[in-house]
Amino acid sequence: MKNIVILISGGGSNMAAIVRTAQREHWERAPGVRIAAVISNRADAGGLAFAREQGIATHVVDHKAYTDRAAFDAALAERIDAQDPQGHPALVVLAGFMRVLTPDFVRHYAGRLVNIHPSLLPAFAGLHTHARALAAGCRFAGATVHLVTEELDDGPILAQAVVPVLPGDTPEQLAARVLTQEHRIYSRAIADLLRR
Repeated sequence: MKNIVILISGGGSNMAAIVRTAQREHWERAPGVRIAAVISNRADAGGLAFAREQGIATHVVDHKAYTDRAAFDAALAERIDAQDPQGHPALVVLAGFMRVLTPDFVRHYAGRLVNIHPSLLPAFAGLHTHARALAAGCRFAGATVHLVTEELDDGPILAQAVVPVLPGDTPEQLAARVLTQEHRIYSRAIADLLRR
């Protein structure tokens, strides 16, 4: 059995899209995959309720309860590893998890830590991607699924999707258009990665 642990900080729309795809495509039967847990750094994250409704274990590791990033990441890794009897899930999926992870955490899950970013990386790494794309006059924007490395929003690209930037777009309108593509490509990229 291959386990997936999904990390969220908010509403969890990408997590929900992954869970629905896994259910629709019966991931648990064909490749022997299960979504073992959804973990948030915030107890009020809306996505936790959705995960519980789907029968998925949920946990909170509150980053505010730790003195520094290293202590939080160590506690988070302990909670993730506890989801599998062998100590390591097949994949750790960042789905709107709004914490910068330490190099030790990233190395611990090297090759098994996946993120989605709302831009066509390497363009516009970091925050405020849609506003920055509009300010730069981009005609296209999009989303990128990538393996996580120690560099922020870097790492081997697994999938990308492109959307047009329309005249008069606001950052919120562009974000909504990109999000529909995030929901489409993230599950597919995870399924492809699990087949490797």
